[in-house]
Amino acid sequence: MAMAMARLTPNGVAAALAGDTNLKPVLQIVELRGVQVNGAGVTRGERFRAVVSDGTAASSALFAAQLSDHARSGALRRGSIVQLSEYVINDVGPRRIIVILNLEVLVSECEIIGNPTALSETGSPIPNPTRVEQFNGAPQYGLMAGNSSNTTTKPSDNVPLFQNSMAGNSSNFATRPSDKVPVFQPTVQPSYRPAPNYKNHGAIMKNEAPARIIPISALNPYQGRWAIKARVTAKGDIRRYHNAKGDGKVFSFDLLDSDGGEIRVTCFNALLDRFYEVVEVGKVYVVSRGNLRPAQKNYNHLNNEWEILLENGSTVDLCPDEDSSIPTQRFDFRPINEIEDAQNNAILDIIGVVTSVNPCTTIQRKNGMETQKRTMNLKDMSGRSVEVTMWGDFCNREGSQLQGMVERGIFPVLAVKAGKVSDFSGKSVGTISSTQLFINPDSAEAHSLRQWFDSGGRDASTQSISRDITPGASRNEIRKTVAQIKDEGLGMGDKPDWITVKATVIFFKNESFFYTACPNMIGDRQCNKKVTKSTTGNWTCDKCDREFEECDYRYLLQFQIQDHSGTAWVTAFQEAGQELLGCSATELNALKEREDPRFADTMLNCLFQEYLLRLKVKEESYGDERKVKNTAVKVEKVDPSGESKFLLDLISKSSALH
Repeated sequence: MAMAMARLTPNGVAAALAGDTNLKPVLQIVELRGVQVNGAGVTRGERFRAVVSDGTAASSALFAAQLSDHARSGALRRGSIVQLSEYVINDVGPRRIIVILNLEVLVSECEIIGNPTALSETGSPIPNPTRVEQFNGAPQYGLMAGNSSNTTTKPSDNVPLFQNSMAGNSSNFATRPSDKVPVFQPTVQPSYRPAPNYKNHGAIMKNEAPARIIPISALNPYQGRWAIKARVTAKGDIRRYHNAKGDGKVFSFDLLDSDGGEIRVTCFNALLDRFYEVVEVGKVYVVSRGNLRPAQKNYNHLNNEWEILLENGSTVDLCPDEDSSIPTQRFDFRPINEIEDAQNNAILDIIGVVTSVNPCTTIQRKNGMETQKRTMNLKDMSGRSVEVTMWGDFCNREGSQLQGMVERGIFPVLAVKAGKVSDFSGKSVGTISSTQLFINPDSAEAHSLRQWFDSGGRDASTQSISRDITPGASRNEIRKTVAQIKDEGLGMGDKPDWITVKATVIFFKNESFFYTACPNMIGDRQCNKKVTKSTTGNWTCDKCDREFEECDYRYLLQFQIQDHSGTAWVTAFQEAGQELLGCSATELNALKEREDPRFADTMLNCLFQEYLLRLKVKEESYGDERKVKNTAVKVEKVDPSGESKFLLDLISKSSALH
């Protein structure tokens, strides 16, 4: 029979539970099971709970999320001998558990060593009765210290946890009749001595020992004390809110550590006053003592299932010495050609060369407030370009700088972190509150793009995935005539057809050109559902189940277009209606209510003008009748130069075919 030696650390369990996290004890896994971790009413994945032993004493342990794959693959199992290289001690209810952050598997499987007895939180043996615990909703069966053997007892049956064939033997090892499984005998190591800082203190009380810095990826809600060292990569503005508890204010900042882990930190009210001026983008801090809660993915787009809510006992301490091991930012860039297949509202990072920047315009927001809008185009080495829309402060901050650079013939590289994909007009990317823009960032991707662009990429043929800038620029951009909509049966399939039509507007329905919409903001988007006036005089939204003193007015504009082949009815909603008429629905309705002659002039000025209309063509049901509906998603006046180029290209292609 093969024999081997294993040095389990004497008193290793007691030492760890006492708070010495500098010790790297060699322990044995005597029990291992998976449990479902739940949060916010949903299952958040499988974690692994264990019982670890030093041959004499045993304690509950929890594996950090990054170690779950070791258990699933079988690298960790019952009987494994491991050395704990990183761990923290957490208080769970009345007792302590060891949270294992990192370990080294010394032997994957062996016989259970000794007669381990479960320890209480004080380090003393647990009395005779069986302890049955509950961990995160899953029953966990503790150790029972008996006179002759130690077993795990479930309510339904008696299954041994430690099977000791040589109980009472002073050599303290167990054997199994198998030649394939090595048997290990612990040898004597020096007894545990408390770390100098805690010598003669007795048991380490809760919150007495300083928190140990751990990676962001190792954070979980079951840790009693922790600290992380990370760089602030983004800092949000102060947002004010009102709810049933009254008025409040909140701000958040994002952290990045040397391992690439990211997490968002949020402060409310008094804690905002305490930390808002302390936190600066680019600085490194040690953050400790906060409440981990499930990340609110409507607002938080970082790659972390948790976020930190700071509390009264939290600390945010500046590290005066720069830590070069922590990067200034973390990106996960996607080539522009992959955005074409990205889901609507997806949040992603892109990088490209800015080839054009349009002037800033003022538009009416969905809540009635005015805001700034600016569009630009990015291209990269994938052979595609995309339209990026900047909103609000981005327009006058980075937008003005980018426009000035392009006008001087400088085409900068722009990195967009946390841009939002829209399929409103082909595919485009827009800024949201958490978006960050970096002009000419110092990164390998930026240097590669710069070299490519300056070495011929400037003149490389590029197709836009956003709109019909060049003929046939995107697979979503197809030029059709009005008659072809009906003749080719467009819109009759399962998915809508997206086409571009050059036509003249010949008639408007001006009796009803808007609808009353809900102004409530849900995350980064407005509700926009139709609201009705209640008996109280307020506007009621059935979806939000709320009343509002004011409503929003949004276009529901119907007009007729004509080209050389025929006529068709088109419906335009807010953005397209605003592009066509040059004002918001709120402004146009105000003119109508005042019987201002500018109301009629606004529509008359658009009649008998040629436009390029990007249409979504789809069959819809109206009662028992099915009709093909043409919805305008983009309206532009015909540019004579661009249209001439389009016609010349058609002639060129036609000549090539013959």
